[in-house]
Amino acid sequence: MKYTYKLEELDNSNVKEVGGKNASLGEMFSSLASKGIRVPDGFATSAKCYWEYLEKNDLKEDIEELLSNLDSDNLENLEDTSGKIREKIMEGQIPEEIEKEIKKAYEALKEREKKLGSVAVRSSATAEDLPDASFAGQHESYMNIRGMDQLLKAWKKCVASLFTDRAIKYRLENGFEHMKVALSVGVQKMVRSDKASSGVMFTIDTET
Repeated sequence: MKYTYKLEELDNSNVKEVGGKNASLGEMFSSLASKGIRVPDGFATSAKCYWEYLEKNDLKEDIEELLSNLDSDNLENLEDTSGKIREKIMEGQIPEEIEKEIKKAYEALKEREKKLGSVAVRSSATAEDLPDASFAGQHESYMNIRGMDQLLKAWKKCVASLFTDRAIKYRLENGFEHMKVALSVGVQKMVRSDKASSGVMFTIDTET
């Protein structure tokens, strides 16, 4: 498993590596161009980055200990628990090799997009969009991010958002193990709202 993937390398077979959102973005990027639909270029960091970030910062045991003390019946200490976990994640240092690969992917995106201004930095959990559960909207995304310093800070914020109050509660209620879900981060060229737009469309007949 690599640290980063260009969107053009991804499809729906890569959910375990980059989550449902980023896998679907890769699928659209490769499949829709021939139909005249332009999907903003970008890249995704893999689940490997997430697990190595936790390991290198000795975060796994701390997170597990905090979660073990969570009052799972009435969740009175949910806000306190989730806040402490996110704080610990934000205090961590991104391993040099991961930072190097993110920078390399970002520079490559700037090379492909000669007039790249800002980027969107988006969370994609590896358990998103399963047949019996949806994690959509539970994790954070950041718009108009410019430069490596902002990108790395937004990356950490996305990773930390795997432990928002809502995300923890949802996993508890639906029987997902907290430490078996990873977080991939997608980085895409921002779309100018005065020249184009993006959105989600729902249809009655999802097969056609």
